[in-house]
Amino acid sequence: MADLVYPPILLVARTAWLALGLSFQRTGTEHVPRTGGAVLASNHVSYLYFILCGLAARPSKRLVRFMAKREIFDHRVGGPLMRGMHHISVDRNAGMASYKAALEALKRGEVVGVFPEATISTSFVLNEFKVGSVRMASAAEVPLVPMAVWGGQRLWTKGRKRSLGKRHVPVTILVGEPLRPARRDNQAEVSAELHARITALVDKAQREYPDKPSGPDDRWWLPAHLGGTAPEPPGVATTP
Repeated sequence: MADLVYPPILLVARTAWLALGLSFQRTGTEHVPRTGGAVLASNHVSYLYFILCGLAARPSKRLVRFMAKREIFDHRVGGPLMRGMHHISVDRNAGMASYKAALEALKRGEVVGVFPEATISTSFVLNEFKVGSVRMASAAEVPLVPMAVWGGQRLWTKGRKRSLGKRHVPVTILVGEPLRPARRDNQAEVSAELHARITALVDKAQREYPDKPSGPDDRWWLPAHLGGTAPEPPGVATTP
């Protein structure tokens, strides 16, 4: 499968980030296998995570094929780019076709990127997980690699105006040890373990993040439990 689009897109992104002075701290990237299929599962707080999560696989010289909603593929600009990078379209009304496409990619030895929350978390706290990532990894008999990215929401996230020109934003990328789910394993239990591992990585990224809000109006990118003004997660009661 020829990759004529993906490398130039990465080059453009790296050039732009260098010009903006963005800094990236990557830890644990050795957990992304250098060969063979793998499922890379991440938290999701930014529209830029297709590129940011992909950085975790670059030390292993891998290109990640992300699963993304069909609407992105229908976009007149984004669609051709997504198809050119061989990402996987997800039609929520025909999920089996997307699942089969991802499974075929895994069996070809590709790294498939998944956001188990299935949508951006506006609270910046992990939502409940879908079990699709576990299901795919166990069916294809490939590692399930947990990861967390923090800082990208400051550039572009749901419900906020894009700040793609914002300078000197640190981005933390943490990759954890892979799970190796088997077909006989209870998928809900494995998904709970995956959730716990990604939660631990997100907590670590937040604790060690090298930047702080510049003032009261800049606390929007922090979750409420860290003193930020992001909305509370679903199901959390708020004080009237």
